[in-house]
Order: sequence, then C-alpha cells, then structure tokens
Amino acid sequence: MSGAADTRVFVPHPPGFRARRGLNWTFIGLLYTSFYTCRYNLAIANKSISDEFGFNKAQMGSIITTALLAYAFGQIINGLLTDRLGGKRAMLIGAAGTVIMNIIFGVASFWGLLWFFVVIRGIDGYFQAFGAPGMVKINAAWFAHTERGRFAGIFGFMINAGRFLIGTFGPAFLAGFVFLGLWHVPPLHWRWLFWIPAMIATVAGVCMALITKPTPREAGFEHPGVEEPQGADQVRASIGTVFLTIASNPLIWIVALAYACTGSVRQGVDQWFFRFMQEVHHLDLKDDRFWYLGIGIPLVASLGSLVSGYVSDTVFKGRRAPVAAGCYFLEVIIIVSAAQFTSANTAVVFLILISFTVNATHSILGTAAAMDIGGARMAGFASGLIDSFQYFGGSLAGLLLGHLLDRSWGWYFYFMAPFGLIGGTLMLSILGRVTLAKK
Repeated sequence: MSGAADTRVFVPHPPGFRARRGLNWTFIGLLYTSFYTCRYNLAIANKSISDEFGFNKAQMGSIITTALLAYAFGQIINGLLTDRLGGKRAMLIGAAGTVIMNIIFGVASFWGLLWFFVVIRGIDGYFQAFGAPGMVKINAAWFAHTERGRFAGIFGFMINAGRFLIGTFGPAFLAGFVFLGLWHVPPLHWRWLFWIPAMIATVAGVCMALITKPTPREAGFEHPGVEEPQGADQVRASIGTVFLTIASNPLIWIVALAYACTGSVRQGVDQWFFRFMQEVHHLDLKDDRFWYLGIGIPLVASLGSLVSGYVSDTVFKGRRAPVAAGCYFLEVIIIVSAAQFTSANTAVVFLILISFTVNATHSILGTAAAMDIGGARMAGFASGLIDSFQYFGGSLAGLLLGHLLDRSWGWYFYFMAPFGLIGGTLMLSILGRVTLAKK
C-alpha cells in the first residue's frame, strides 16, 4: 500500500460489453431502487402510525433501531453468504423477504401492537441486508478498478431514485391527490405505503431474475480489468478464506468506523425529517415544501454520489479518502449552520445540503472502497462489513435520537454534528493511500 504511482494496465472493453453491462446494471439498479421504496416508507408513515396508536418518538425509534441493527448484523452475515451464493441469488432472496415483510407490516396495522411492528421490521432489515452485498458483488465483476468510483455514483443515483419515488408519492398517497388532472385519489391509510412498494419490488425482482448475468463470462465477455487477481471470473470463495482475508486488512476497519459516522447523519435526516417538518414547522403533507424535499434530497444526494465518485476516480486516481475527508468536514459546517436558523424554508435548504455531503461519502466508501478492497471474489463481505457499520452508527438515530427528540427538537442537528468531525479525522489518517486494497 505504498504511495507510488499506479502503473496498472487495463484491457479495453470489447464491442458490446458496455451495452450489455448497462442492461445488466439497469435491472440490478431497479431492484435495488425498489428495496429503498420498501425501506423509506416508515419515515413517511412515522407520524401517522404514532398518532393512530399513541406511540411516542422513543417507541417509534425502537422500530427504527431494531431494523437498522438487524440490517447491520445482516450485512456481516449476508456478505459472507453472498460470496458463497453469488450476488444475483442473494439479491433475489432479499427481494422476496422484504416483499413479504412489507405486506405483513401493512396487515399488522389492524392490531397496532408495538412489539409486532418491531419484530416485522427487524426481519425486514435482515432481508434488506442481502441487497447491497449482492449488488456490489455482481458489479465488482463487471467494473474495473478505475471505473468503480463512477459506478458508486450510479449506485447512489439508483438509491436516490427509490427515495425520490417513495418521498414524492408517499406523502401524496397519505394526503390524497388528483391523477392527471382528472381523477381524484382520496387519502389512503398508511398501510398502503408498505403494500405498494412491495408490488414494485416484486416486478423489479422478476425482471432482474430473467435478465441479469452475475459475471461478464456468463454473458460471453472477459473480466474488464487485469488488475484483479487470477481467476477473477470465479466470483465465489470459501467463507473462511473471505473472512480471514478481509477481516485482517486494517484499512477496512478505518473505513468502516468512518462509515458509521455517515450512517448516524444519514439516518438522522432520512428517518426523522418528515416528522421534523410536520412538528417543528407545522407543515401538512400537502405543503409544497415537502415536494421540494421529496425532489431536492434525492437529486442533490445523487449529485453528491456522482461528483464524489468521478473526482475520486479521475482527480485522485482511485483514492477515496481525500474526497471523503473534504465531504465530512463540509458536512459539519452545514449541520452547525442549520442549527442556527429556525424557518421552514431554511430548514429545507439545509436538509438538502446535508444530503449532498452524506451521500457523497455513502457511495464512495460503502461501494467503491468495498470493491477496491474485496475485488470480484470478496466484494460481498467487504461491502457487508463496511456497510454494517453504517447501520450500527445509524441505529443511534433511532431509539437514542428518539429519546432526545421526546425532550426537545433542539437536539436534532446537534446530534449529527460530531459524527462528521470524527469521520473526517479518520479519513485524514489514510490520505496517502493510492487504493484501499491490501497488497
């Protein structure tokens, strides 16, 4: 892991390769997008569930924390399983699980039992944790090293497409809307925020199962980069080999700890901003500012993912840490500034700006860095281990932040600020690395 110039040579892509990879990625991305419609629905339904059953913020936070912790442990377990099962099979297992759990969560609305909501969302969190390792593993086989930052940007775009769908249409389903200016759709019960995404995920899963190929060789091509170890098209590895190789790399733990900081801020925004605007700024779901947030947050989050990935690939030649460090420190400035303003309009602006910085680090550390470390054979566990820390950190934005918010919404932004400082400091410690891969 020296600071010497990177002299690796890459094989040009053969005719038809990029088109087939694009088709592959389209349906992987659509399925992963649908995972996010099944995940961010709870944030929109948060206040409605609380109002219907009398749950306080800490109780709602217990549902959030359980799901995030189950996701975190699931990433570690499923990352190992993915390197054995293969990415395509892992994603389809996750899709089936999240579809079933979202349907059951909606059905559970007829009883309103907190413990039942907690259990269902926990199981759903585990199944959702098959998605990222599976997606990263497939694409590690299709993208060379110096393409992976840009892939991470595309990955971020697909995530935010899911957030856009549920963030835009979710409030409309709860508030009622006019379709094409002709048909009035009355307000729906919040349970439909779980049933409709389940339908979307079902369709996306079927399409992905029929079209996606796990490796270039299965589609008739060679691996895109010669920097991969011999046998890169053999993407499955024994659990013991994967665990020892990845867990013994010290860099993965630095990246993972920084990613925990990303998770705390990301979930702090994503799980609570709807309720923050409803209770602090007294907006109803028909207010235009929810529309701006529903579009603005995923739009700038996608931009952050794309820009950070492109800059790390081109300006920094595959080094992720300098870009991540800059984003973390910029994030601190934005969060502290947000706490100083009290109007609804400024809250919209600052929530959007925070999403830019947090999603920039989210994509290049959890995706590009994981593929750099794990390669085609071990990207599943590398991704799962790093991403698990995002959700260990993010779990603090559930029960703990819920307790703080039961006392005062004044804690909201100040809860997030220290995490950006810690994440940036960790990235400074590995600025000189050419790549994050262990030599």
